[in-house]
Amino acid sequence: MRTAENAPKYLTPGQEILLAAAGGLMVANAYYIHPIIGEVAAHFKVDAATIGLVPALNQIALALGIFMMLPLGDKFSNRTLSIYFAVGQTAALLLMVLSHKFGTFLFGSTVLGFFTITPYLLTAYASKRVRPERLGAVTAKLTAGTILGILIARTGAGMVAEFLDWRLVYVIATGLMITATLALPFIMEGRQASAASTTASADRQGYFALVLSLFPLLRQHPQVIVSGAIQALNFGIFLSVWLGLALHLTSPEMGYGVHIVGYLAGFAAIAIYVTPRLGAWADKVGAETARLRLGIAQFAGVILLYPFGQSLWLLIIPLIIMNTVGPGIDVSGRMTFLSLAPAIRTRLMTGYIVIMFIGAGIFSWAGTAAYGWAGWTGNAIIALVLSATLVGLSALALRKKREIAAD
Repeated sequence: MRTAENAPKYLTPGQEILLAAAGGLMVANAYYIHPIIGEVAAHFKVDAATIGLVPALNQIALALGIFMMLPLGDKFSNRTLSIYFAVGQTAALLLMVLSHKFGTFLFGSTVLGFFTITPYLLTAYASKRVRPERLGAVTAKLTAGTILGILIARTGAGMVAEFLDWRLVYVIATGLMITATLALPFIMEGRQASAASTTASADRQGYFALVLSLFPLLRQHPQVIVSGAIQALNFGIFLSVWLGLALHLTSPEMGYGVHIVGYLAGFAAIAIYVTPRLGAWADKVGAETARLRLGIAQFAGVILLYPFGQSLWLLIIPLIIMNTVGPGIDVSGRMTFLSLAPAIRTRLMTGYIVIMFIGAGIFSWAGTAAYGWAGWTGNAIIALVLSATLVGLSALALRKKREIAAD
C-alpha cells in the first residue's frame, strides 16, 4: 500500500527545465570541437587525420563508458552516479584547458567522453519521477535540451574562437560544468522515486552479470543491433560532414572564418521544432517505414554536398535537409524496440547507444582523414557511401518487419 511517506515525489516544471538544461550543457562538451577543429589542429601543428582522433576517441570512449557504467543506473542511485560522472567531466575539461601538448589534450577529450554518461542517467531519473501520462512530454523536453545544447555549443564555439581564442571555449565550458555539477544535488532530490526504483532482478545481479546480460538480450532482439547500426551510419554522416565542413570553409580555398561554421550550425535549430512532429508521424506510418522514407530524403540532401560544395549559400540547402531528417531517423530507430518489456529497455538502449557511438568514433576520424585525402570531395564521397548504406539497411529492416507480420 502506498503511503504519503513512500509515494513518489514528481518533478516540478522548474526541475524539468533545469534537468533539460543540465543535460544539454553536458552533451555540448563533445561538440565544441566541431567548428574549431581547424584552429586546434593549427595550434598543436597536427594534420587533418591526426586532429580527427580528438572527436573519434571521445565518441569511442563514450561508447565504452556507457557500456561499462550505464547499467549501474539499474542498480544504484541515478542521482549519485550523475554527480560523480559530472565531476569526472569537469576534471577532464580542466585538463584540456591546461594542456600544452596535443597528447594531453587528446587524453583529456577521451576521458571527457568516457564520463559523458550523465545526460542518459538524467533521462532515467526523470522517467521515475513523472506521471505515466507525462513521460513522453518530459522525455521530449530533455531531448530538446540536448539538441539546444549541441546547437549553442557549435554556434558559440565558432564565435568565441573567431573573435577571442579557441582555448577560451573550454575555459567557459569548464565554468559551466562546475556550475552544473554544484547544482545537480539541489535539482535532483536525494530520495529515489520509490523503494522499488530499481528492478528486483537488477538488485540480485552482480555488476558483471548485469553488464554481460546485454549480449543475450541483443541476440534475442536483433532489431536493436540493426537499428544501432543504422543510427551509427546516420550519426556518422552528421559528424563526417560537419568536421569536414569546418576544415573546408576555413581553408585558403574558401577563406571563411570559424564563426561562419558556427552560424551554419544554427540551422540545427529546425530539429527542435520538427523532430517531435516526425515522431508523431512515425507513430502513424510505422517506425521502419518512417526510417526508410527519412533515409531517402537524407540521401537526396547528401547527393547535393559535392556539386554545392564550393558555394556557402548553396551548401545551406543540403545542410537544412540533413538537419531536418537526421534526428527523425534516430527517433524512428529507437521506436523499433522501445515497445518491448520495460525491464529490459535500459539495457537494450545501452546496446543501441554503444553501437551508435562506436560508429560515430570511426566516422569522426574518417571524416577528417577523408578531407586530408581529397578535400571536400572526400567528405562528400564518404557521406554518400554512408547514406546509401543506411537506405539499404533500412529497406532490409522494413522488408523483414513485413515478413514477420505476414507470418
